[in-house]
Amino acid sequence: MKNRQDYEVRNAKPEEFAEIGQLLVRVYSQLEGFPKESEQPNYYKMLANIGEITKKPAAELLAAVSPEGRIGGAVVYFGDMHYYGSGGTATQEKNAAGFRLLGVDHASRGRGLGKLLTIACIEKAREQKLPQLVIHTTKAMQTAWKMYENLGFKRSEDLDFMQEELPVFGFRLFL
Repeated sequence: MKNRQDYEVRNAKPEEFAEIGQLLVRVYSQLEGFPKESEQPNYYKMLANIGEITKKPAAELLAAVSPEGRIGGAVVYFGDMHYYGSGGTATQEKNAAGFRLLGVDHASRGRGLGKLLTIACIEKAREQKLPQLVIHTTKAMQTAWKMYENLGFKRSEDLDFMQEELPVFGFRLFL
């Protein structure tokens, strides 16, 4: 089995946007306890059209790509929180970067791709010399939640919000 060192994290190419959108729709729709497409159609439409986010200033769609060109996972990095696009107060954070919508294809799980994508975002924030990185997760994403805590992210209740009926929990990593 290939490990994460075989994968390259790079900016997604426009011709990959639709594939990544479908990957994210699959990943999020299969999360136990996460709203289904019928419950939050606009959220899933945003996932399916994930490439549109790259039109926002300082937003990048990062992909973990195998040597064979297979996309194993993706995440959206925001170098400016103003464009982060979540509920709550996160978009008002100054001197911070963030990332959202991290997803790893079911067939690629267990290879550390979520961690690889997260570390790439941490490195981007450090390159920008920003003092903190903001993220959100939900109870349905326990694997990711634990990974974020293991990487040093701390709960920040001031960033919490409700996405319709879904509680969303904020975290910060001070760099």
